[in-house]
Amino acid sequence: MSTSIGKRLLTGNKALAEAIALEMERDDHVFVMGEDVGVYGGIFGATEGLFAKFGAERVRDTPISETGFIGAAIGAAAEGMRPIVELMFVDFFGVCMDQIYNHMAKIHYMSGGHVKLPMVLMTAVGGGYSDAAQHSQTLYATFAHMPGLKVVAPATPYDLKGMMIAAIRDDNPVIFMFHKTLQGLGWMDQLDYSIGVVPEGSYTVPLGQAKVVREGTDVTIVGIQMMMHRAVEAAKQLEAEGIQAEVIDLRSLVPLDKETILDSVRKTHRLLVVDEDYLSYGMTAEIAAVVAQEALYDLEVPIARLAVPDVPIPYSRPLEQAIIPSVEAIFTAARQLVQM
Repeated sequence: MSTSIGKRLLTGNKALAEAIALEMERDDHVFVMGEDVGVYGGIFGATEGLFAKFGAERVRDTPISETGFIGAAIGAAAEGMRPIVELMFVDFFGVCMDQIYNHMAKIHYMSGGHVKLPMVLMTAVGGGYSDAAQHSQTLYATFAHMPGLKVVAPATPYDLKGMMIAAIRDDNPVIFMFHKTLQGLGWMDQLDYSIGVVPEGSYTVPLGQAKVVREGTDVTIVGIQMMMHRAVEAAKQLEAEGIQAEVIDLRSLVPLDKETILDSVRKTHRLLVVDEDYLSYGMTAEIAAVVAQEALYDLEVPIARLAVPDVPIPYSRPLEQAIIPSVEAIFTAARQLVQM
C-alpha cells in the first residue's frame, strides 16, 4: 500500500518477506526452511509469497522436528550456504537447544575461526493475545546470554526489513526475533505500530545500534519492540505534565549499544528500563548493571525496572494484561523517577 504523498507503507510481515526475497534474488546461497514457511507463508507471514516466487527447492517446508531442520541449517551454513530457518515460536527452543547452544553458537569458536556459520534463525516472540504460557514468551535474555550469537529484535517495519538484510549478509549466526503483534496480521489485534514507511529496494540497518526514537531531558526510558512503542505513548502523556522523556529503542541485545544508553543517562540522570521478558536475570538487569558500573555518579535517583514478573504467561486476558508492562505502568514509573 502507499500514501497520497508517495511513501510506501508496509506491515511488519510484508517488510520481512520483502527483505528475504531481495536477498534470495541477490544471492543464490540464500534459502528458507521451517514449518509452514512454504505455501502457507509462515504462520506470522514472514515468508509470505516466497514459495510462489522461488519454489520448493529454496523455500522448504519441514517436518515438525526442530532439532532436525535447525541442525540441517547449521550444516548448510558450515558448507557455505546462507540459510534462514524459522523456529515457529521462541518458546519451542527447548526441543532444539543443543543445536542452538552447542553447535550454532560454538562451531566458529571450536573450529578456531575456520568454519563460519552465516545463518539466521528467526523466531516469533511476544504475548498480549491470550496464547498462554507455552506460546507467549519473549526470552530475549535467554539467547543474549549465549556467547557466539548475535541477537536482534526490531520494532518497526523499516527496521525489520533493514535488519533482516543485514542479518542475512552477516557471517555470524543471528537470532532474529520478530514480535507477533507487530507483524500486522489481520487475525491479530491491529496496531498502528505494525505499519510503517518502508523504502523499495535494498538497504541495511546495522546490527548493534540502538536508536533514540524520542529525545528528552528528564528521564531515559529504554525499551525493545512492543515496550518501546508503549514507552513512546507514555512519553506523550508525560509531556502533558511537563516531563520530557527520552525513549531508546534497543533494537539489538547482542551487540549491545552501551554508548547510546550511557550518553542518554548522562543527559537525563534518570533511567527506566522496560521489558516484556521476565524481570529476573534479564535485559533490565543487564542494562541497569551497565549503567551502574559506568555512569553511577551521573544518576540522581536509583534505576527503575519494569518487566514481566517471574510467572508463566497467563491464558486469561485480564491476567496477561496485568503482568505485561502497560503504557500506564511506564508512565507512572517514569513520573515517580522524576518526582524523586
